[in-house]
Amino acid sequence: MTSTPPVTLDDVRDAAARLKGVAHRTPVLRSRTLDARVGAEVFLKCENQQRVGAFKFRGAYNAVSRLSPEQLAKGIASFSSGNHAQAVALAARELGSGAVIVMPEDTPASKRAAAEGYGAEIVTYDRYTGDREAIGATLAAERGLALIPPYEHPHIIAGQGTAALELVEEVGELDLLLVPVGGGGLIAGSATAVKGLSDGVRVVGVEPEAGDDTKRSLAAGHRVTIPVPRTIADGQAAEIPGELTFSINRRLVDDIALVSDDDIRDAMRFAFERLKTVLEPSGATALAAALSGRVDRVPPRVGIILSGGNVDARRFAEICGT
Repeated sequence: MTSTPPVTLDDVRDAAARLKGVAHRTPVLRSRTLDARVGAEVFLKCENQQRVGAFKFRGAYNAVSRLSPEQLAKGIASFSSGNHAQAVALAARELGSGAVIVMPEDTPASKRAAAEGYGAEIVTYDRYTGDREAIGATLAAERGLALIPPYEHPHIIAGQGTAALELVEEVGELDLLLVPVGGGGLIAGSATAVKGLSDGVRVVGVEPEAGDDTKRSLAAGHRVTIPVPRTIADGQAAEIPGELTFSINRRLVDDIALVSDDDIRDAMRFAFERLKTVLEPSGATALAAALSGRVDRVPPRVGIILSGGNVDARRFAEICGT
């Protein structure tokens, strides 16, 4: 006998039904120039055009919308480097609740301002010395708030998987799906969706070289902790994969590719100049892997999730002008 997976294709489909009419069904972008560079048909799922500018709204709304009216009245707590903060804040506002978010002191100003704009209360900490999970759990306990983590939650994972589900529904079966990896929620949901539809698809995660905790963990067969990564991909600066996400990814993810900060810069420039779309560093890593040749054996049909576009003009210029 095998145990039931914590998240199934039916869970992703259920999340998709819940998100219908609330989350954007984001466009799929094509480029002949990109196809020629990669040597395949490439389909870009533009989650940088999702509400709050990132895929995170999918999981946040799926999770928050399942809380009881009594819990919504008390409010929600979470912790995030930026995009999940915005997503929880917006989901809470949409559902008549409030949110308190623990964010790093060095979070890009635009991400903090956006979360505050959606009505969230922000509590800051030092990402290099503080424990955001402990701070968030303490806040939730003291104030009676529901804690909605960025990725360690089955409803979050199922919600994130709806992006990949939509991609396959629109373009048909893929041979390879490239997905950015931070805590592992997006790739866990994406792999659950696409492998639930087709056994033959290969799922490859992409991490920054400085933040290779998932690659190391998959190689070791257990979760490995690394020092807090220093990379321009702030949304992927994870020290250790989530316990729940890793339990899924060790079964479903085929490989992890690593990209340098320079690879990420090149992908952001390519997206801006050739695709006319803006990506934040973390949102560009899967594209960077394809453009820089970091993926072995590229098959004929490749899906890539562009996971976010939350970068302000000055930061974008600093990164892409280097």
